[in-house]
Amino acid sequence: MASFSKKFDKWQARITWYDPEGNRHYKSKNGFKTKTLAKKWAVENENRLNQGIDIGKQISFYDYFCRWVEIYKEPKVSHVSLVRYETTEKDIKAFFGNTYIKDITRVQYQDFINHFGANHAPSTVQKINGFIRACVKSAILDDYLIKDFTQNVELVANKDRIKKVEYLNLAEIKKLRLWLTKNLNPDYTSRYMILTAIYTGMRLSEIQAITWKDIDINNQTITISKSWDAIHKQFKDTKNKSSKRTIKINPSLLAYLYQLQSHNNSMMVFMNRQHEIPTSGSVNKALRVALKENKISKNGFHFHSLRHSHVALLLAKGIDVYAISKRLGHSNISTTTNVYAYMIDEFKNKTDDQIIKALESL
Repeated sequence: MASFSKKFDKWQARITWYDPEGNRHYKSKNGFKTKTLAKKWAVENENRLNQGIDIGKQISFYDYFCRWVEIYKEPKVSHVSLVRYETTEKDIKAFFGNTYIKDITRVQYQDFINHFGANHAPSTVQKINGFIRACVKSAILDDYLIKDFTQNVELVANKDRIKKVEYLNLAEIKKLRLWLTKNLNPDYTSRYMILTAIYTGMRLSEIQAITWKDIDINNQTITISKSWDAIHKQFKDTKNKSSKRTIKINPSLLAYLYQLQSHNNSMMVFMNRQHEIPTSGSVNKALRVALKENKISKNGFHFHSLRHSHVALLLAKGIDVYAISKRLGHSNISTTTNVYAYMIDEFKNKTDDQIIKALESL
């Protein structure tokens, strides 16, 4: 039931309803310029009540996002991913403050994207928008919202903030590979891990988790079904469902890896002489030494950059992007093209030449 009153030159609307337990509730709002506007507000909220929505629920966008992350994301995402969600929490707090989630409009959210995108790369804007869209869908299911204020929002970003993917060219990859193979020592498994990254493009956590059961010597494959939690020193799930995959490996890599089998006496392929799996710090230190020995200077180059170098190697050899995407364990080809757009553009001219040659051969 709705009632209306006028104080001075402004109207107030008040709604009264009972919950299933018979408890009486009130909700009011004042400051309307006309009684018609007050009635409109009352009708909208009564309609929400009729849809079974508890209009008495009040929670800020920031508080809801934090709770959503804690319940739905924290138990299953990696530490790195959780840090990204926590950073998003800060961005939401800085822009929206304590604004109730139900009061945020599409225009306000577009303002947020415009503000955020002015100083962030397209991939970062896409990521934060993806986080918030998922959260908003959850808020609708929890009856805090009726409409999705993120729908059809235009993503705005600063293209000058796009970081060029750091990778080794074909000559540098060959140089590094040759040095590694000449300096392999089963006591130091980090170099074997670097070699594996060059040949497979696997993530560090995936390489750390490889067991001998994952390697099929007859079919020359490695099955990636888990990753490694370096903090708790135990297996964990892969980054996502698509990360679970079986990839072909070359005989040379197989031969190098089997140098370790009789030496480390462990189910873990890369268990070192301290009976530990080398950490990110250890393998990056070994990588820096290898690069320095080969006079390869790359600012900011680290172990994950070997994944980019693997992509560069495959592109240089004319391998199809779809096949590369499957090998990397990306959920779809657009992820590959977005991450490696700069690199793909560099190899476009070579591909164009191949297309012309193919057409001329008709």
